[in-house]
Amino acid sequence: QLIAHLHPHVAAYDPSFAYEMAALIRRGMQRMHGDREDILYYLTIYNENQAQPLHPGGAAVDEGIHRGLYRFAEADPQANGPVVRLFGSGAIMGEVLAARDLLRERFGVRAEIWSATSYSELRREALVVERWNRRHPESAPRTSWLEEQLGGGDAPIVAASDWVTALPDLVAPWIKVPYLVLGTDGFGLSDTREALREFFSVDAKHITAAALVALARAGGRSAAEAASAIRELGIDPDRLPVFVLDR
Repeated sequence: QLIAHLHPHVAAYDPSFAYEMAALIRRGMQRMHGDREDILYYLTIYNENQAQPLHPGGAAVDEGIHRGLYRFAEADPQANGPVVRLFGSGAIMGEVLAARDLLRERFGVRAEIWSATSYSELRREALVVERWNRRHPESAPRTSWLEEQLGGGDAPIVAASDWVTALPDLVAPWIKVPYLVLGTDGFGLSDTREALREFFSVDAKHITAAALVALARAGGRSAAEAASAIRELGIDPDRLPVFVLDR
């Protein structure tokens, strides 16, 4: 995904759900073969069996799929507690959904779920908007899709993916709230999916812990509460990251 981003003619996507994949294939076929655009689509698909949700409905969802981001599920309106936004993509969306449940049931935190289908497309469009604003200082500034979707809310964001953290970091300049990124930086490893996700800190418990730390930075929880949650979740706070060599 990160390498694909470097090629201007490649539209790269990391969908989480079957209906996202279907929407992207339809649009890709239309653009490449119907409209004869000189581009190619790069889509990642995984071999993990997961229950697939129905399409939420509405043209706005399909538009968000193609442009790189849309809200999959709102925070529980019947519950109390602070709100955090969780960005998920690809195979890690299942862990994001599990983290939502952990946050609600054990820590009294409500989570919005956002499907980030393409950080690459989000960044490209944000750069186009930024370029236009820079060259038209006397005009009303335009807003990128990313900024438009997030609005002026102050809820912190945690982005988790099965790729290196540099991928979700592509959009960091346009996010004005605490933004924590979890990814699979480091050396490869052979093990079960569950063990690998724990090893690379992208499983549900690490997403939950990151959400509480993000809330602490935003003022929605105290640092002591975040530290207590890390201990409760059984996370070793002093374990070195995978990409740090023992010298």
